[in-house]
Amino acid sequence: MLATVLASSAALLATPVTGLLGHRALRRAGNARLLTIDTPNGIDEQGFVRIGGIDQWISIRGEDRANPVVVEIHGGPGASHSIFAARTRSWERHFTIVRWDMRGAGKTFGCSGPQGQGELSFDRLYEDALDVTRHARRRLGVDRVVLVASSLGSVFGLRLARSHPELYSAYVGTDQNILDAGRDTSVHEALLARLRAAGRHKDAAAVEGMGRDPHRLTADQRAAYDKLTVASDPLTLDTLKRVVLGSLWFSPLHTLRELGQYFAGMKFSAQFTPALAAFDDRADGTRFELPFFVFQGDRDVITPAERARAFFDEVEAPVKGFALIEDASHFASFRHPDRFLDLMLTRVRPVVVAAAGAGAA
Repeated sequence: MLATVLASSAALLATPVTGLLGHRALRRAGNARLLTIDTPNGIDEQGFVRIGGIDQWISIRGEDRANPVVVEIHGGPGASHSIFAARTRSWERHFTIVRWDMRGAGKTFGCSGPQGQGELSFDRLYEDALDVTRHARRRLGVDRVVLVASSLGSVFGLRLARSHPELYSAYVGTDQNILDAGRDTSVHEALLARLRAAGRHKDAAAVEGMGRDPHRLTADQRAAYDKLTVASDPLTLDTLKRVVLGSLWFSPLHTLRELGQYFAGMKFSAQFTPALAAFDDRADGTRFELPFFVFQGDRDVITPAERARAFFDEVEAPVKGFALIEDASHFASFRHPDRFLDLMLTRVRPVVVAAAGAGAA
């Protein structure tokens, strides 16, 4: 959950504005051409849909409407996936991708500002996700969709998949977050170890004084904790700068004004994360009535692969699959989009297509 780190990183984008606007314009134009869909059975729809009483931004893109439909649940909070459109263009040859900027995030936040977001709570966002799923099913004429959930989005994803197997043909978690009401302190201990190994004893003492459960921190403490988590791990820091901020800076879907709204939305959305402190994924159940997959970065220090694997091993599901994405931290699917696509094509798509064929028969 990197919303506070990303929001505080706006200066990294602001620095090159005067000297590199021309370069940005060229890169954005190239990415806009890359995003062109002109296949006979393709779809490229982007705009606002009335969801949960407010206008929310939804994108539906793919080269063939006959392909399986993927509905994404992004993380953050407030870290919309719309910025990654160019990086994930290859996915749209094999899947129809439905991306949604949650209330409080991205273009949804920019549309009506903080006063126009309505209630911002986990329960409200959960109901919004169901409405987005139903909208995608109606618009594309399918019974079920593949649910792909990332980071904080996977907290929603587990609950959606567990409770509504009639809507989803498979669950795919990446940057999979496992909440356990604060029992597992391994992420906290690993951060302390990195700081001490780097000789940053003052920072280590500050982290130790915050307590072991990041979900119970104040907003200021959480911001400091997240910054230290990222700064203490070179791969995570590199991914944040090159993959996340780079994608945002060169996104053809976002104006300079919308870059600011993106960060403002993340800061605004952080208000509902303290409510997650008591969540317990194991207590909620490990039985899923649909195919269940987790594809995790092997070097993720925010949602470690070991924690995701331990939960996965307890899951009961008709079909299961777990894979590590090598040389990947958090944002694994976006650092290595081709590797993630390969897993989707070799592990997920065959199961989904076979089930759809059996249902039709």
